[in-house]
Amino acid sequence: MRRRPLLLIAAVVTATGAAFLSACRDASVPTPQPTASKPAARPRIALVMKTLTSPFFVEMEKGARRAEAELGVELLVKTAAQETSIEQQIAIIDQLTRAKVDAIVIAPGDSYRLIPGLKKAQETGIAVVNVDNRLDPEFARKQGLSNVPFISVDNRKAVYEAAKYLTEEVREPTQAAIIEGIRTASNAEDRKQGALQAFTENPNVAVVGSESANWKIDDAYEVARKLFTAHPRIKLLVCANDMMALGAIRYLQEAKILGVKVAGYDALEEARQAMRDGWLAASVDQQSGQQGFMGVAYAVRLLKGEKLPADTMLETKLITAKGLAKGGK
Repeated sequence: MRRRPLLLIAAVVTATGAAFLSACRDASVPTPQPTASKPAARPRIALVMKTLTSPFFVEMEKGARRAEAELGVELLVKTAAQETSIEQQIAIIDQLTRAKVDAIVIAPGDSYRLIPGLKKAQETGIAVVNVDNRLDPEFARKQGLSNVPFISVDNRKAVYEAAKYLTEEVREPTQAAIIEGIRTASNAEDRKQGALQAFTENPNVAVVGSESANWKIDDAYEVARKLFTAHPRIKLLVCANDMMALGAIRYLQEAKILGVKVAGYDALEEARQAMRDGWLAASVDQQSGQQGFMGVAYAVRLLKGEKLPADTMLETKLITAKGLAKGGK
């Protein structure tokens, strides 16, 4: 008879204790909150250019930096010491491959020799975008490099228009010459062919020389000296970039050779000033900044799995001394 109250008390205590523990548990353990996810890492995109000694590539970097800010990527800018430093560009591609960047935007100094390294990069999952100078399509195919969008301009057409401008008023026999870029670069060959096409369309124009100055101002000075020493009656000169045009102009100034119409390519501010000063007749604006911007933008789109056009050609603009004199840009 005495055990019943004890059992009842025990039951009450047990129930009360359970309720108390439950209440304590509910009060002491906070409601789980969703954890904040870490922000996704920014894609690392490398822009590999020939050099930063040329104002053309300085402008290209500015365009790429604009894309970096607008698209939220991490941009790594790598350049060789000179436009002829192809081995250095090859080494840079190898370093970036080992660093496992997400994408490489390449302005190649050579249309062939960088392809094997870019193929190795692509095999590791790195996206590749080609700007400015085209990688050779046939050699790329043989090496297995594919799905590489190309962004540039129609170099042949642009130089054709510049050379055509030089020949517009030629009505009597006139000698012409060409100072080329690196001969293994696709854009150099295209520019040479554009100049030859325009010159041969005028029956009064005879091309008496075509030499490479490797895109360099000092080399162009020496090539111009050689050309004008051998052919002092040259009156038309097409240079495949502005730096070489400026080198040739320096020789003409020092040699006091007047009356030569010179065309360049890139429409650098230094070239525009040479037009204002009466030494350069024309140059071509090929939107280097926009090439840099679009190269990075295309890399981002490749990383998202988007299908992109094989070729994207930007518009060029012929800048002439006459146009600048009238207040043009």
